[in-house]
Parts: sequence; C-alpha cells; structure tokens
Amino acid sequence: MNLHIRPLDAAAVAAYLIGMLVLGFVSARRSATAEHYFVGHRNFPGWVIGLSMLGSIISSTTFLALPAAAYVLDWRQLTVNLMVPFVALLAVVIFIPFFRRAGLTSAFEYLGDRFGPVTRIYGTISFIFLQLIRLAQVLFLMSLPMQFLTGASLEWVIVGAGVFVALYAVAGGMETVVWADAVQAAIKVLGGVLCLICVLKELPGGFAQVVAVGSANHKFSLGTFDWDVHQRTFWTVAILGLLNWLNIYSGEQTIVQRYVAARTTWEARKATMIFSAIAVPVWTMFFFIGTALFVFFKVNPDPAVAKLQADQMLPYFVFTHVPVGIAGVIIAAVMAAAMSALDSGVNSIATVTVVDLLRPHLAKGRSDRFYLTAARVVTVLALMVAVGGALFFSRLEKESMNDVSLIVFSVLGGSITGVYMVGFFTTRVDSGSANIALAVSVALNIYLGLGVMQVLPAAWRIGVHSYWVGTVVNLTFIGVAYGLSFLRKSPPRTLTGLTVWTMGSK
Repeated sequence: MNLHIRPLDAAAVAAYLIGMLVLGFVSARRSATAEHYFVGHRNFPGWVIGLSMLGSIISSTTFLALPAAAYVLDWRQLTVNLMVPFVALLAVVIFIPFFRRAGLTSAFEYLGDRFGPVTRIYGTISFIFLQLIRLAQVLFLMSLPMQFLTGASLEWVIVGAGVFVALYAVAGGMETVVWADAVQAAIKVLGGVLCLICVLKELPGGFAQVVAVGSANHKFSLGTFDWDVHQRTFWTVAILGLLNWLNIYSGEQTIVQRYVAARTTWEARKATMIFSAIAVPVWTMFFFIGTALFVFFKVNPDPAVAKLQADQMLPYFVFTHVPVGIAGVIIAAVMAAAMSALDSGVNSIATVTVVDLLRPHLAKGRSDRFYLTAARVVTVLALMVAVGGALFFSRLEKESMNDVSLIVFSVLGGSITGVYMVGFFTTRVDSGSANIALAVSVALNIYLGLGVMQVLPAAWRIGVHSYWVGTVVNLTFIGVAYGLSFLRKSPPRTLTGLTVWTMGSK
C-alpha cells in the first residue's frame, strides 16, 4: 500500500538524514587509529554515554514492534523490560568494574582471561551471529515507514537504508556512534511523545477511552500468573527478561564498549543509571501507543488495516492521521531508532572481529592501519549481511517482530550469559570444566532449537515454549560447569581481578 509523499514530511526526514551524514564525516576526521575507532578517546561524559545506551537499545524494534505486540496481543512482552532495574543494580555494582579494568576494549577479552581462548572465541562468534540477526530485524522495521514515504518497493528501501547507514557509520567509528546515538535518543523519545499525543487527540474520549476500551479487551494484561513452561505466562516472560538483561549488561559488546569509553568508572555507572531510569518509562509509552492504536481502529474501522502487518500499523496511522510536518518528525524518529541500533551494532561487530579474532588469531602482528582498515571493511560486510537478513524478514510470516526477537534471543542466544555468571561469581570453575560444559550446552541448544523449529519428530521433542530454551541451556551450562569443578583436579591459578571474590586481591 503506497501513500502520497507530503513535502513537509519529506523535508523533516531529509533534514535528519543530512544531519547524520554531517556528524559522521566530521567525526571521521578524528578516527585515525583503530583504538579510537573502537572506543573513542575513552573520555565521554556519563550523560552522553547514558543517552547513547538509550539510542543503541531502543531501536526500531521498540518504535514499531512494541506497539505492534501490544496491538496484536497485550502487554505481556513488556515484562521483559520491567526486569531492567534489577539487573542494572548488578551492572553498577559488579559488572562495570570488571570491564573497566586494564583498558579492555572487548567484552570477550574478559572471557579469554578467565577461561581461555575457546570460550572467548565462542562468545565472539555467538555475539556476531546474534547481532547480525538483530541488525536485519532493525533494518527491516526501519524500511516499513520509508516504503510508505517513498512509494518504492520494500526491497529497494531496505537496500537504500543499508547504503545510507554505511555512509556515516563506516567513516566515523565510535566517536560518531556515541554522539549520533545520543542525538537520536532524544529524537526518538520526542517522536514517541508526539505520536502518543496525536493518537489520543484523534480519540473523542482521549486517555480515558484507551484505558476503558483496552481494559475491556484485556489489552493491559501482563499474562497469566500460572506456572506453565508451555505458555507465554508472566513468569515465562519475566525469566526470559532476566536472562536477556543479564546478557546485555554483563556481556553485550554494544554496552560494554560504552562502559570502557566513559571518562571514569563513576561516569560509566552514572550512564547506566541514566539509561535504566529513562528506558522503562519509554518502553511503557510505546506499549501504550500500541493499545491506543488498537482502540483507535476499533472505534474508527478502516478496511485497509486488515491488509497490513502488525508492524505497519504505526506508520500507517502516522501517514493517514497525523498532521503534515509532525508526521515527518515521527518518521525521522523511527529512522533515528533504527540507525542508532545499526551504527552501534556494526561498530561492535567490527570491534570484536578485530580485537578477538584478527589480532590474537587470524592476523597477528599487523599495523594499526591494517586493523583500522579491517574494521571498516567488516562494518561494510556486516551491513551487507543485515540487508540480506532484512529481505528475509520482509517475507517471513510473524505475529510481530518483537516476538521474533524474543524467540531468536532465547533459541539462538546460546549459553553466553551462563558463562559470564560462572566467570564472575565462582572461583572453582576452570577452563577445562567450562569448555566441557560449553560443549554439552551447545548440543542441548541444538536439540531444543530443532524441536522448536519442528524439525525433529514430535515424539523426540521436549514440550517447552521457545521462550524457555535460553533459560534451560544457560542453567545446564552453569550446573555442568560447577559440577565438573568438583570432579576435576585442576592446578591452582590466580584469579586476581577476575571474580567477585578476588577483585580486591593483590
């Protein structure tokens, strides 16, 4: 479905795009070394890092897929994000000091120090794989409103968006990413607020009508509180949320890079607190927007809506019911949400590829210029893969992209969260025990994943919901690794600075 381009909306989007290009090329002049490309000058203030975290995490998945999830179902997927404050406390007290030590650049350098190269390589490859899937999802969602705006085919919009991000993200590195994400965070919050105001203004009963009609249709439900591993209950989603945010705060490279790019440990902690304080209300607002859209189209039936995917509901409303000019700002906010995730994602992929794969294994002892060039090449390649993945998602039957995101994390996330937890909180588990446990958990992950995809015969499957796969795999890793540590007699090894219990040891 194509809608007519309104010049003022197009002008607002064009102004945003030009601003991002200028910022990228100005920052590129400062990215003369690989170190700067990965972490800037390591002197960013906490408020900028905090907004940058917000920009990186709140992507087009937030802007389009969260309202879609609320529109199609209810608020149960918000439960994932309600777990943030609990895990943020761990990050401030425990995780940040680990990664601030000794000038680390990659989250997986810690795994190498704690468990050796096998675990480090596993973590690196797992991260790259998952990040590429996430980038594909973000790029697909970003392309939906651009398709409405331009009238071009979705395929060409996806390709064009990928090329644009490459123009500014490849050149500037982390300097561009942090400042661009901070600006984009402000734009996307403004866009969300404007969108909510416009939906409420279009409803005769406003906020009260959304609450009344939404409640009557159970749209504010967080899911049943029964304990059922076969269903998306409150507890299923809450546990997935704890696992998800433990993964992000303890080993997600896009976040760890910001920990180490901050001026001081206090600034890194302040950044994390700023992000965590802003993010939960913002996520809640986007779920409320989805419920408001449900109420709007229930009160004002539109035959065109039946032909739309859930993730297209918000763009369609914006282009058909939001005043000209304001619609352009909201679409620019959707693009900002996507681009902040894309530039952070490709920069983090480039960082771990160079720091964890090229320097120690595949291309040792090369010049700094070689590694800087390699980082830029990897950035381009990552965007090319993301374009291909976005084209795949455009053809995939799905409830919403947020549901797809949660399934991908659970089924394909592996046991990396368990690896970090064992590394941080135990002194018994050595590299041998960790590697054996890793092999067991990967095998289990493959088995459960094949069951979820219904590749295995029904009699061979374990009947758990896809949201439970990650939890089962990570708990298996922790149990096997810790159990083996009692059976193996590994030689004593200093763990100074590598666990909670040895952070202060000399």
